[in-house]
Amino acid sequence: MSWKYILFDLDGTITDSREGIIKCVEYALNAAGVPIPPMGKMYQFMGPPLVDGFQNIMGMSYEEAVEATRKYRERYSVTGLYENKLFDGIDEVLKTLHEKGYQVILATSKPEEYSVKILEHFGIAQYFNEIVGSTLDGSRDCKRDVIQEAFRRTGISEEEKKSTIMIGDRKHDMIGARECGIASCGVYYGFASEPELEENGADYILHEVSELLPFLLG
Repeated sequence: MSWKYILFDLDGTITDSREGIIKCVEYALNAAGVPIPPMGKMYQFMGPPLVDGFQNIMGMSYEEAVEATRKYRERYSVTGLYENKLFDGIDEVLKTLHEKGYQVILATSKPEEYSVKILEHFGIAQYFNEIVGSTLDGSRDCKRDVIQEAFRRTGISEEEKKSTIMIGDRKHDMIGARECGIASCGVYYGFASEPELEENGADYILHEVSELLPFLLG
């Protein structure tokens, strides 16, 4: 398949952000007086929108989840977003795609203003034609809405969806891509456990960053 528009998730696809996310979830749970669950449960916060995560993973009410999200961001906006690192080789992937003329777009459920700061921090923002994230007010939160906003900003037409693919590491990326009518590629070097990506409709599966360029350029 010949791709033109390549959408990338951020956490678990471009960056290994588990340290910052885990510490900020712990900060929010401590503030709420909620016991910290086992690490396996904490890893479930890698991917979904925070309000959904606090409700579905921790059993909070919507109001409690909104407050926990506020506390999470209190720490994340200052410290947590920098407790992060690029996956080895991903900067070269993005640079190569950009230089070869592909439309490289960030499509993440992380708030957009944090996403811009992270890409700038790692010196890779210049490789993206557009950076699209969620909104802090919750008006654009799920992956479907983020992808649709990416379509709007870049002018991707119904016909061009055939040459558009979403690269991500969690089921939310696969589901969002399917709901928006584009192909999806799940990557298992991120935070998912097999067979999460296959079970949620991934069209393609990769296991290493080194597989991305051969797949996308092939």
